[in-house]
This record gives sequence, structure tokens and C-alpha cells, in this order.
Amino acid sequence: MDFQLLLLAAAASFILSIIAMPILIPVLRRIKFGQQVRNDGPQSHLKKAGTPTMGGIVIILAATVVFIKFSVIDTNFWVLLTATVGFGLIGFLDDYIKIGLKRSLGLTARQKLVGQLLFSAIICFLLIHKGHSTALSIPGMDASFDWGPWFYYPFIVVMLLAISNAVNFTDGVDGLLSGVSAIAFAAYAVIAIQMSSPAAAVCAAAMIGAVLGFLVFNAHPAKVFMGDMGSLGIGGAIGGIAIVTKNELLFLIIGLVFVIELLSVVIQVVSYKTRNGKRVFKMAPIHHHFELSGWSEWRVVTTFWAVSLILAVIGIYISKGLS
Repeated sequence: MDFQLLLLAAAASFILSIIAMPILIPVLRRIKFGQQVRNDGPQSHLKKAGTPTMGGIVIILAATVVFIKFSVIDTNFWVLLTATVGFGLIGFLDDYIKIGLKRSLGLTARQKLVGQLLFSAIICFLLIHKGHSTALSIPGMDASFDWGPWFYYPFIVVMLLAISNAVNFTDGVDGLLSGVSAIAFAAYAVIAIQMSSPAAAVCAAAMIGAVLGFLVFNAHPAKVFMGDMGSLGIGGAIGGIAIVTKNELLFLIIGLVFVIELLSVVIQVVSYKTRNGKRVFKMAPIHHHFELSGWSEWRVVTTFWAVSLILAVIGIYISKGLS
């Protein structure tokens, strides 16, 4: 696989993001597409109210343009394009309803679920048509189990929903999701090269450049937020890459930060509903718990980045041992 091509793809999407963001931010500010901030969250976040959001438009568009330009066109290409753009579109509708139409709830949970199920079903159809393997490799073990299509494809649907929502929950502190996702994409780019999966490698490279370009404007203090379009699109891309490279379960290692963020929300909700309003964390997702415990935003972000980097290295090492 041409490593220079991947560097070119990452550089191209980075440059597109860098060029587009200064154009988009004033537009978002002018049409009053500003962030809404929870009153019960960290008090330091209140000053962020009104900061332009929906910057994820640039992430998804920059990555998609570069992906289409540099990728081979095969079934994996269409799977990854559907996962990234499809889930990003759901996020766009949610953002637009909340911010553009001033309806604070955005898409209902049912509407969002229907959209995620629709695009997940399209992805499954493409994989079935391709003859995609239904075996699952166990990370850290030279073993795989083929549970057949009746188990595998429902698992894929649940996986895509879980990853996209886990990534969405991780977006809440300046630069947090941008950095963590860039590290995850870098890990999967290396794995895609090992697995000789050119479409996945180019998709990962394009997403790396796009999110790093966005990070220039999203690092503390953030000049723009990505919104659900960015976070759901990123989640869809990560899930799609994990699937086409046949490293579905390896996400539990590479994406453990995302998993912990999701679990913290689930634990908090279950505890609140079953223990008469008692909470396990000061606030969920867990990055807010650390903020309310006295950590600065920068400490939260750099700690999560460092943990993600360690997990990415572990994931690459395990994948190399199994390839």
C-alpha cells in the first residue's frame, strides 16, 4: 500500500479543514448557530454559550472529498462512505433542529434510532452482497469464531449504534474528541495497512487530517464546536473501519475511552433510576466528573489523549500479532 498516498490524503483533508473553518465560523456566528450549555454542568462551561457549533460539517465534507478522491471504489468504499456520511447526516438533522429551528430536544430518541438503524441496515446489505466474513477475531488470542449471519449482522448493527453514541458522549470538552478520535483513526490506519485494506486506510487518513484541522480551532479555548454531525460522523467512520478491517472487537481496546464514556452514562442513568436519585458520578459523561472534581479542562483532555495513545499502541501491537 502506498504510504505516501495516505500522507497526501491526511495532508489534503487537513488543509481543507484549515481553509474552510475560518470561512464557516463567521457564518455560523452570523446566523446564530451557537452552542447551548447545560446549567447543571461545570460553571466554567457557561461562558461557552453561543460559541459557534456545527463545525462538524467541515470535518465530514473535508474527509469525504478526500476519501472519494484518493480511495479505490469497491464495496468497502461504499460501506465507509455510508457509515461516515449517513451517521453524519443524522447528526446534522439533530443539530439543525436544535439550533437552527430552536427546538432544544432536536431529533427524538426514536427518530435518531430509526436513522441509525436505516444506515446500519444499508451497511449490512452491502457487506452481505460482498460476502463479508461473519467471523469475529478475539483480541489478544489467535482465535476467531464464526457465529454466522444471524448473529453477526445484528451484532454489527448494535456495534454501530454503540460506537456512534459512545463517540457522541465523548464530545463535551474543548479538543477532547478531536484528539482522541485522531489517535483512534491513526491506530486503525496502521491496522488497515497491515490488513491490506486500502479503502479503510484512506478513510482513516482522511479523517485524521480533517479532525486535526478542526482541532486547531477546537483546542481550548474553542472557537467552534463540532456538534452531533461531527461526533456521529466520526463514530460512524470508526465503526465502519473496524468492520471492514475485521477488527470489530479490537475497538474495545483502541476505543476504550469511548467505551468508558458510554458506560459512565449508562451507570449514571441506571443508578439514578434504581437508587432513588443517587448518582455514581458527579456528572456524566465521566469527563465532566473529573472537571467537577477540580481538574482543569486541559488536564482532562491531555490525560484522555495520553490514555488513548497507550491504548492505540496496545491495539496495534495485538493486531500485528494476529495478522
